[in-house]
Amino acid sequence: MTQQRHKILLLDNGKEWGGGTNSMLELLKRIDRQRFDVTCCFYYNYARGEGETIEKVLNSIQIPVIFIPQRKQPGLAKISKEVARAFLFFSKVGRKKITAFIDTQWRIKPNATALRKILQKDGYDILYMNNQPGSNLEGYLAAEPLNVAVVQHCRIEPVMSHSITKVVNRVGDAVIAVSHGVESVLLNHGVKKSLCTTVPNAIDIHQPLPSGQAIRKSLGIDESIFLFGSIGSLIPRKSCHHTLEALHRFQLQHPEAKWKFVLVGEGNDREKLKSLSADYGFADRVIFTGFRNNPLDYLAAFDAFILASKSEGLPRVILESMLLKTVVIGSNVTGTAELIDSGRTGLLYPYSDTVTLASHLQQVWQDCALRDALTQAAHQLVIDNYAIEHYVAGVEAILSTVKPTRNEYV
Repeated sequence: MTQQRHKILLLDNGKEWGGGTNSMLELLKRIDRQRFDVTCCFYYNYARGEGETIEKVLNSIQIPVIFIPQRKQPGLAKISKEVARAFLFFSKVGRKKITAFIDTQWRIKPNATALRKILQKDGYDILYMNNQPGSNLEGYLAAEPLNVAVVQHCRIEPVMSHSITKVVNRVGDAVIAVSHGVESVLLNHGVKKSLCTTVPNAIDIHQPLPSGQAIRKSLGIDESIFLFGSIGSLIPRKSCHHTLEALHRFQLQHPEAKWKFVLVGEGNDREKLKSLSADYGFADRVIFTGFRNNPLDYLAAFDAFILASKSEGLPRVILESMLLKTVVIGSNVTGTAELIDSGRTGLLYPYSDTVTLASHLQQVWQDCALRDALTQAAHQLVIDNYAIEHYVAGVEAILSTVKPTRNEYV
């Protein structure tokens, strides 16, 4: 009997290239093309380093892509938001509601209309969304009246509300969580358990691994320098300012230490972080590389990798660090805490606790035996549990069986 080939529209309405983009691409490179016919739908043809756009990468792996042009929010909408904020200065809830209402009218509903036309015209049977429910509301609205299954791949700890939960339970047919922590957040906000499945993020554990020596040489960093590093968008959620504060504490406690800190990534916080490192008196020790297409080379060059985020899903960059046997220090948040067994596979600290973070920096700088023990256990964890084949098979299993149902919210 001939197996059904599912026609899938993958929606990604993001504006920047992040870890979720890389996870999506790893899936698309490996997905069974005999069973799944995937077309991607984007709002923005965003790019990573050296001008490589998402369109170019998708074309290189023979995945078709279409774009929904985004119109600028009209001045009336912007003025309405400001007026509402002024009148509702006393009510945070009120400000959020009016902002959400205006956003729905001027962005979400028009995009839902455009998506619905695409779904109908080309006969898709699955809408697969690559973000979190609150960021993909137009997809739910687009598919609701259609015989199209709705699959949400929730790649970060979601920001939920009662109204978002109602939409997911009413329209959604499956929600894939990238970690058990993300699934717990969804369930705690009332998303139906029958919708939720955890398929952990994963990486290619068989890929060739760089040594990191070339990067250290290019940066002028010899073996006597202890190299701290971080990789990710320079945005508030990543909390790189906490890492700089902890490095300041570390330097005050150990002025004799020879160290540098490399920040790989780009974002709106770059100038603020540069200014902060100058205020702390170590601008010469902090290297901003901008976006790089070869993050593994940098991870291999680091003596310790730091992820100070306020929220995560299940960060691939931690898995990659562990595979490369680079020590990982992370904030104790959803996703990160699922990977790091503190004291065994890495070191955790309470989010924003720069005193404890500074203490961890000191530990890994001073204790070679600790670094070796942490990296050996972390490497084995990845090899045993986070191979990309498990991730792809888990997503394919859901996409092959999901069917459209429109249940009422309970």
